[in-house]
Order: sequence, then C-alpha cells, then structure tokens
Amino acid sequence: MITLDIQKTLGFISKEAVYDYESQAKAARAALENGTGKGNDFLGWLHLPSSITAEQLADLKATAQVMRENCEVVVVAGIGGSYLGARAVIEALSNSFTWLQEKKENPVILYAGHNIGEDYLYELTGYLKDKKFGVINISKSGTTTETALAFRLLKKQCEDQRGKEMAKKVIVAITDAHKGAARVTADNEGYKSFIIPDNVGGRFSVLTPVGLLPIAIAGFDIERLVAGAVDMEKTCGVDTPFAENPAAIYAATRNELYKNGKKIEILVNYNPKLHYVSEWWKQLYGESEGKEHKGIFPAAVDFSTDLHSMGQWIQEGERTIFETVISVEKVNHTLTVPSDEANLDGLNFLAGKRVDEVNKMAELGTQLAHVDGGVPNIRIVVSDLSEYTIGELLYFFEIACGISGYILGVNPFDQPGVEAYKKNMFALLDKPGYEEESKAIRARL
Repeated sequence: MITLDIQKTLGFISKEAVYDYESQAKAARAALENGTGKGNDFLGWLHLPSSITAEQLADLKATAQVMRENCEVVVVAGIGGSYLGARAVIEALSNSFTWLQEKKENPVILYAGHNIGEDYLYELTGYLKDKKFGVINISKSGTTTETALAFRLLKKQCEDQRGKEMAKKVIVAITDAHKGAARVTADNEGYKSFIIPDNVGGRFSVLTPVGLLPIAIAGFDIERLVAGAVDMEKTCGVDTPFAENPAAIYAATRNELYKNGKKIEILVNYNPKLHYVSEWWKQLYGESEGKEHKGIFPAAVDFSTDLHSMGQWIQEGERTIFETVISVEKVNHTLTVPSDEANLDGLNFLAGKRVDEVNKMAELGTQLAHVDGGVPNIRIVVSDLSEYTIGELLYFFEIACGISGYILGVNPFDQPGVEAYKKNMFALLDKPGYEEESKAIRARL
C-alpha cells in the first residue's frame, strides 16, 4: 500500500493552512463525482478501475497471449498518454536487463510514434529486420503525425517480413469506437481492436486497453494492477473525510505551497525503475494544470544519480521549488556490500550492509539537507514495487490531479495549447488546407 507524509513541508506552510483547503477539496471531489466541473465530459477515468469487468480483462489477456506466442518484439506506437502509462508500469516491474538476454520469457516491448527522429526510426526498423514483431497502434484519430508516421513504416515492414495474413494477427489497434483513420484501417484490414473510451483523455488512459494490453503482453498481472487502483479509488472516495484522503491532502498541500511561491514541483525517486513513472506524472500534471498562465511546473529527477548534476541547484538555487519523493519501502532483491582487504575505496565500513540500506540513508540524508536548504518535502511511501502498488500509485496521482486542478481553478481535462505547434508544423510542411497559414508563417520567417 502507499502512504502520504507531509511533515517535512510544515515550517514552510502550516498544517492549519493545508486543512483550510478542506471545503475546497471536498467541493472539487464532489464536482468530479457529480460531473458538475469543467471538462466533465472527460471523467470516464474516475470510476474506471471498479468498472472493468472480468470479461474485458479476459479479452485483453487472450489477445496478449496471441501476441506473446507469435512475437519476439512488440512495438507500441503512440505518443503522450498513449504510451507513457504502459511504459511507466512495464519499466517499473521489469528486470532492467532481461531484454539483453538471448532467451526471453516475454516479448521485448519497444516504443515508436513518440518522436519524429529519423535516426531513431531507422535504427528501430533496422533492429526489427530479423525479428518476429508485432505492433499495437494506439491513436484515437489515427492522424497524429508522430504516431501515424511510425505506424505507416511499421505496418509495411511487418507485412513485408511476415506476410499479410500473419500481420493481421500481430497488429492490434486501440482507437475510437466508430470514427477516425485508425478505426477505418483496423476495420478494413481486419485487425483485432480495442476501444479508447470517448470520455477518457490520453493522460488518464493507463487503465484502459491503452495501458493494460502492453502491460499484459510484457507478462504482468493486469488483474492485480486494477485491484490496486480499485482499492485506491475506494480510499479516495467522495465520502472519505479530508484527513483520511491522501489525494485530497496532496492536492491541498501542493496548492498551498504554490500559493507561497513554490512554483516548481520536483518528483524524486531513489529507484531507477521509477523513471518512467515520473515521465507519466509530468504529462499528467503539466497538461492538466498548465493553463491560463497558471500551474506548478512539474519536473523530475532520479536520485542518487541526479544528486551529482541537479543536486547543487536543488540545494542552493532559487527557492521556488518543493520535492515530492516516492520512497520504495521494500526492494525485491538482496545484495550485500563485500569486504575488501585493501579497502582502497574506504568502503569497508559498509561491508555486510545491504545496498538498499545505503540507498535509504542517501535518501534520508538528502531529505534532511534539502529541507535545511529551504526545500519543502512531501513523501509518498510505496510498500514495494508490484502490480498492486503501482495500480494504487497511478490512481492516487490521477484523482489528486483532478482535485488539484479544480482547486487551482482550471479545466484539468483539456489541452488547448497542444495544438499550437501542430498548426505551425502543418503550415511549414504545406499540408493541404493550410495554404493561408503557410503564406503567413513564411512571411514571418
């Protein structure tokens, strides 16, 4: 399970000030529940965990098994919320080096459609040349440039290498129920498909087939993942008192810190497996709250690695930051520090200690130093890294984001600013229909 500790923010802000948000947090949670707030047509994620049926999970697992039996590699084609959730869970639960081993129990999961890097795509397609690979194409519209471009390349390569009939078996579409280019392609080609619900935005979609199918293909227990999210859904329910609702307290604490000039939130982990949880979190909060010239800037660091790069700035830079630390209580493996007769590195004082004990003391020492240096610390304690606890953590951040966005006074469920770069890009590429924009932008240049 996960717990929230805000003790190391007190002194910068008061507990009374945090608890003064009770009525706002309660109103925000009620607005989510009743669908009366901004963006209420995108609240399908709110009770998603408890509404997932055994039949839906069985269908996902059956499709995953087909992919597992027929693929050495599966490429997830998607961008933003269409891949970050799946990658966050898979990387958090995977052996860091299994994909380098010759004999693999599960398919290697790779990612495309999240950039327009020609070298990246060339190298990916080169790696796949002698591989039995499949593709999951994740796009509501099927026209998102990054994903559509990658899928066009991968579809052709899969058909060329594996034949049209096998390609139909190992290409899966996760898309809109009725409309869009990806839906038309899936229907025309006869691909197995799953639906992205209309009322679930991409950054809240990890517990839809968008996340669950790749996670199942990677060999992880999606039932336990969902079970963790279901329990957190109950914990953060509309009738839960403020003092017992970790999501409400987290939302209130970060808003009070923001009001007191802490404009940047740095998500910290001390376990490298959580790197992509941070990437997922950055999109969730950045895209949800960064509107109307408001919102905390979400940043992330991997400690202790980044203590040797960003540590100086965090310790002594501008005091506009606070940290939210994800602390993993129990790691999955045991490794002790050996003794060395020469002791040239001076580390014999650690001999016999577990590596995780050293890491935990680095975490505690850093927290104390940063608080002393003027950086408030929120701590989220995760009992272990498992499907269940990751499911809890994902839902915790989602519900807290909804509450926090409403307290801030923005619509947490739209992203109008994302379209600005696309209009310019299409104009510069002379996309049909953008002739006037092309003239205007070239005049500026």
